[in-house]
Amino acid sequence: MDSMLFGLLILGIVALVIFQLVIWIWMLVDCLQNEPSTGNDKVIWILLMVFLGILGSLLYYFIRRPQRIEEFGH
Repeated sequence: MDSMLFGLLILGIVALVIFQLVIWIWMLVDCLQNEPSTGNDKVIWILLMVFLGILGSLLYYFIRRPQRIEEFGH
């Protein structure tokens, strides 16, 4: 029974890591494609996502992305 729980734990961790990787790549691509190139906003957000990983991606998703969509429509 312990080996089954261990297997489920490993499966859960792998699923979480894959989910985080998908979110990170999605936000990075979204920023690269849709963020306007005026000023340094694009560079700063990309650096935040690269160095902070999933935390930077979540910050971009909840803070900057809604602002960008409201301002520029995409």
